[in-house]
Amino acid sequence: MKILVVDDEKDVRVLFEQRFRREIRNGEVAFSFAYSGEEALAYLREHFSEVVLILSDINMPGMSGLELLRHIRQDYPVNPPPPPPTVMMITAYGGQHSYEEALRLGADDLLTKPVDFAALKEKLHLLNNA
Repeated sequence: MKILVVDDEKDVRVLFEQRFRREIRNGEVAFSFAYSGEEALAYLREHFSEVVLILSDINMPGMSGLELLRHIRQDYPVNPPPPPPTVMMITAYGGQHSYEEALRLGADDLLTKPVDFAALKEKLHLLNNA
């Protein structure tokens, strides 16, 4: 399962690689990282058909995660081929407005920081077996 993590905090890479060490080693997941919405869109232009899941922070300088979500849902068709990736938004602010806006723009789920990696792994397992 190819996962694109979008977050302006560079240390998120180390965190995900530590928390998913076993899954990475076993070839169950592969991560790519983008540190801005613009970088994520550039990555998707080249690798869209490979990405199964996008985990994006909402609050980023420049293009926000919600703007990125809007671009993803507008620029990539909902119907296969290939099927669109699942998009889960991540925010440190659990406000109802962000949640509602993310769902309105087509997010599949909303996670809060700090990320509960056990719950995330369970969601990935369900997604991978769907």
